[in-house]
Amino acid sequence: MSLSSTILGYPRVGRKRELKKAVEAYWAGRSDAAGLKEAEAELRKANLARLVELGLDRDGSALPENSSLYDQVLDITFLLGAVPERFRGLGGLDQYFALARGNAEVFPLEMTKWFDTNYHYLVPEIGPDTPISLKNTDLVDRFTEAKSWGYLTRPVIVGPVTYLALSKGETEGYDPLDRLEDVVAVYEQLLTAFKAAGAEWVEIDETAVVSDNLSTSRDGIIAKVEQVWTHLLSSSNRPNVLLAAPYGDSTKAFPALVRTGAEAIAIDLDRGTLPSTDDLAGINNLSSRTLVAGVVDGRNIWATDLNKAKDLLEQAKHLGFTVKVGTSSSLQHVPHDTGLENWANPELNENLHDWLAFADQKIEEVVILDRGLTESWDAIADELSKNADILTRRAATAGVAVDAVRERVAALTEADRTRGDYAEREAAQEARLNLPPLPTTTIGSFPQTAEIRTSRAAHARGEIDDATYEDRMKEEIERVIRLQEELDIDVLVHGEAERNDMVQYFGELLDGFAVTKHGWVQSYGSRCTRPSILWGDVAKSGDISAPWWSFAQSVTDRPVKGMLTGPVTIIAWSFVRKDISLGQVADQIALALRDEVADLEKAGAAIIQVDEPALRELLPLEQSKHADYLEWSVGSFRAATAGVDKATQIHTHLCYSEFGQIIDAIAGLDADVTSIEAARSAMEVLPDLNDHGFSHGVGPGVWDIHSPRVPSTEEIAGLLRLAVDSVDPRILWVNPDCGLKTRGYDETVASLKNLVTAAKQVREELSADQRLLA
Repeated sequence: MSLSSTILGYPRVGRKRELKKAVEAYWAGRSDAAGLKEAEAELRKANLARLVELGLDRDGSALPENSSLYDQVLDITFLLGAVPERFRGLGGLDQYFALARGNAEVFPLEMTKWFDTNYHYLVPEIGPDTPISLKNTDLVDRFTEAKSWGYLTRPVIVGPVTYLALSKGETEGYDPLDRLEDVVAVYEQLLTAFKAAGAEWVEIDETAVVSDNLSTSRDGIIAKVEQVWTHLLSSSNRPNVLLAAPYGDSTKAFPALVRTGAEAIAIDLDRGTLPSTDDLAGINNLSSRTLVAGVVDGRNIWATDLNKAKDLLEQAKHLGFTVKVGTSSSLQHVPHDTGLENWANPELNENLHDWLAFADQKIEEVVILDRGLTESWDAIADELSKNADILTRRAATAGVAVDAVRERVAALTEADRTRGDYAEREAAQEARLNLPPLPTTTIGSFPQTAEIRTSRAAHARGEIDDATYEDRMKEEIERVIRLQEELDIDVLVHGEAERNDMVQYFGELLDGFAVTKHGWVQSYGSRCTRPSILWGDVAKSGDISAPWWSFAQSVTDRPVKGMLTGPVTIIAWSFVRKDISLGQVADQIALALRDEVADLEKAGAAIIQVDEPALRELLPLEQSKHADYLEWSVGSFRAATAGVDKATQIHTHLCYSEFGQIIDAIAGLDADVTSIEAARSAMEVLPDLNDHGFSHGVGPGVWDIHSPRVPSTEEIAGLLRLAVDSVDPRILWVNPDCGLKTRGYDETVASLKNLVTAAKQVREELSADQRLLA
């Protein structure tokens, strides 16, 4: 059966976040396992109906089935039964969600970013004795259930090489790829099961072939993918296979992918390029194979340049394949539908609707391009003309290019990105702050209560006025300050009650952004965000955080941190324009933040934190692009922060990173204090810090806030002891892994009590052996 033009995946949380609500109801005990599965099935059925309604073929090759209760990598771990020993007393959904979130007895799997996206996956822990077998048929059951509804789907599965390449060794030094033979044996069984169930196509995502950022070399990964899939595809007892290499340039891997014999290959032509005919020399029968050309960007929300896509599709024909239209990646990274929006920026209402394509609009683009490809380009001449006109008008729209912003960026010098000597800064800050050893702090946000959200929603609807809203937020800020004082935390935060999100808040206040009402995308599990849309040149034109900080500082004698989000993270967690370089965008944001940093310092802030949790996330997948990225990303942070006095302490925060790859860049930020996610990994970052000789303040996180479990005092003290064994205790700070927005107050208070107690306990231990005086 031939493959139709298609997408590589669809948003799975639901147009109204139905999956989030169902999963969280299950966690809260408001529904049982049967209720959760029923809600999830209803969402899958609705999504399939929508795909057909939008014009994708119902023949089974075009309808991707990429649903998951939490994460696609976790689903493979669960399928294989590849669970660490600590989880083996659990079963069913209890085990599945314990792997994701932990429980009172066990800590969860680590969580990190899926390649260079803002999606998080659960990192498998694989050792020589990890059990691996076909433990369940959940993926096949989803296919069978959809078939009973009248839909022949194409299951989407993380490939075996990619699964193991993304895993960590259960013990230090162990290579999970040593278990490849065992995992491949299960995939062979899985393919057979899909064939028996009536599947005509499956999609296997071997994304690892596009990345240089994994522990195994890309050449090694490509070789393993070719070996594995040549073997698996030699069997006749399997469905047709679409072997996909999304999220980056697959040119290097393409010949190997073709040599496997896969009936279809999908490649990313947004971030990658077409291979040449020379790359395919000696490979026969290409005309019987299908190339899914990913000309529609699956990761951003701008309308496709249909004329450029047309040209790429025509070029692809010359390779000799049967060419079909596809997306560059799964659409799980974009919202459902622009039709759900009533834009908050009224003057851009019409423009934004023309400029943007969410998942449903991208499917419509695939369908339009497929018609041009299969009928004739004349058949879509009107669509091509209209699209070209929209793109031309967009470039000329006021605000897209602002002379004053561009001139200010052009005038930046190296001096604007440079602070004074660190030793002088450290002495000035110590004199100003007078903090104890191992000072305690939190990362920024405190739990967002129902009352906060209700007030924010009422204010947005105009049901309460500005003064009433401000009073309510100040009441919450003062409550959070008093709580931290009671807990005896050394450096306080105002809790960010006024912020709906650490990026969207800035998107609402900076020029050049628009925000959505229903543009939800999955970040991890049930956690959804609404990325802002960065459509024009960026500048600060009003108050952002300084008035809130001033109020918080007015009600306490302890230092309160000013809290900002850094330029790289604003870029990573927004949908960013593609008409200028990311380096230019970063500098525009940096200068807007520099103005806000100056306002905070003028108001009296002694500590200002500029968070960059996405610094590692945006690291390009190609090694050749690392140096340029690190230069502009580090440079933008320094442009935002280098204007302060030496006695003003600059903090930053990073999370979900393989920090060893960017340890030089972290040092290059030249922040006075850097807090780093470290609890889930049991301080794995410490050797990198130690080897580098990291000398600035550092706070490796001691509480994993993405799990509902409350760490004990002894657990936190144990992590701190690991830290002081690797890093000079005089530079150590004590803090959670990340902000507390997603946590409840009961667990927050209990965990912070334990954190403060553990810090004091380890301080006493260090004082007793005089290590703090060394």
